[in-house]
Amino acid sequence: MKFVIFGLTISSSWGNGHATLWRGLVKALARRGHRVVFFERDVPYYAEHRDFWDIPGGELILYRDWDTVAPEAERQAADADVAMVTSYCPDGVAASALVLGSTAQRTVFYDLDTPVTLARLRTGERPPYLPKEGLGGFDLVLSYTGGAALEELKARLGARVVAPLYGWVDPEVHRPVAAVETYMGDLSYLGTYAADRQETLERLFIEPARRLTRRRFVIGGAQYPDSFPWTPNIYFVRHLPPAEHPAFFCSSTLTLNVTRDAMKRMGWCPSGRLFEAAACGVPIISDAWEGLDAFFEPGREILVARDTDDVTTALSLPRDHLARMARRARERTLIQHTAERRVADLRNALEAAGKKAGGM
Repeated sequence: MKFVIFGLTISSSWGNGHATLWRGLVKALARRGHRVVFFERDVPYYAEHRDFWDIPGGELILYRDWDTVAPEAERQAADADVAMVTSYCPDGVAASALVLGSTAQRTVFYDLDTPVTLARLRTGERPPYLPKEGLGGFDLVLSYTGGAALEELKARLGARVVAPLYGWVDPEVHRPVAAVETYMGDLSYLGTYAADRQETLERLFIEPARRLTRRRFVIGGAQYPDSFPWTPNIYFVRHLPPAEHPAFFCSSTLTLNVTRDAMKRMGWCPSGRLFEAAACGVPIISDAWEGLDAFFEPGREILVARDTDDVTTALSLPRDHLARMARRARERTLIQHTAERRVADLRNALEAAGKKAGGM
């Protein structure tokens, strides 16, 4: 099958979670003989931090403006088995119009940011990547978020066929590796700074650091402001490319997962970082959100924290107990949460949508 995708970025992992996900998925698609053509607007902040240039068995098309690339986009979409537009595509409206007017066999919108999309719609704001007429024209709408979000996409945006396509991990990239001294710590946290994660980060990371002054805490990520409440025992590692993520995770006793506010309120929206850390065989402690237990079993495969005491208690648990928990989470991830598994999920969703639309 030929997939033509109009997305945010696959070429730069700086300050976004889309790129790492796409890299794993297109590799898994290529392994099955599929071809991916990915259109990405070439913007300065991604160009300056570009860390991916070639799609295996496919093509990356970087463009400066839509009018220039539109003829090539139309040509590529014309013979696509699947033409897809994603959330936060800078030219989402134009790309949607092109895709819906094309002769592609299947048209798909994939919202990798469903909680944000729906939260903005509830306040009367329309995200700029959404077509004005909604999503009813697409054969299939995929959502990074399950649960109640699926019905709300139908009610608010007119989506006809909706299916979840949850996050995933590439276990060839994210796997157990040797610890690196620079990243070593008792508790780590990897993520781009986000104001709506700050309250939880204060409670589950910064306050434990204040209480446990002899412990070492490590943050990796980008866009942290000067006003961030650093403590002497919190160490900062600036933006890490995906290739460094395994070493970062594997250098800590325990790693923290913090969910963005919109994702937490919606539930059923596991972060890609959650699966990455699990695939690396690192014990995970996560904030609580509805649906978490559908992906990992609390207490057996993952720890759940609601307040500071939960984190400080977790840091006192025996290492062998944490190691057993991490092994179970890794085993489950390799079975249920890989890019290969999501390719199968994608194919099933496409087939189901085809049947509902009158057959493939």
